[in-house]
Amino acid sequence: MAKIRLTKVFTYAMAHALDNYDGLCKNIHGHNYHLEVTVSGIPVIDLSSPKKGMLIDFSDLKRIIHHDIIDVLDHALMLNQDTNPELMALLKKSYERVIMVPFQPTTENMLCYLADTIRNILPEGVHLYSLKLKETENSYAEWYAVDNE
Repeated sequence: MAKIRLTKVFTYAMAHALDNYDGLCKNIHGHNYHLEVTVSGIPVIDLSSPKKGMLIDFSDLKRIIHHDIIDVLDHALMLNQDTNPELMALLKKSYERVIMVPFQPTTENMLCYLADTIRNILPEGVHLYSLKLKETENSYAEWYAVDNE
């Protein structure tokens, strides 16, 4: 059986700010992100399996990504953990979804974070092939497993 690539697209709204940045993105602002998750592998060949012919059921991929990515990031604020401690305390006290990360929350760094997370939650035989994260309609970054081996 041939190796297959399968893609599912997800959308979520999230805010972020770039700590110590020299432009407008130093301010808290949000985006409607579009995340394309492409996995690869060989479809199930077991004729007795209800998933025969599938690499992964689209609904299973959706459930996995929603549980560990979308449900965590949607309507959240992502900030570098080095952000002003007084501001962080105030934000965490006032809002439920403040995510502190050990990196500058740029699209590029978020892709690496997403790739690490997704690689650890995919079922056996299903491999992360690529990610595409669109911050705006015409601005995006891509991550490929082949570039990161």
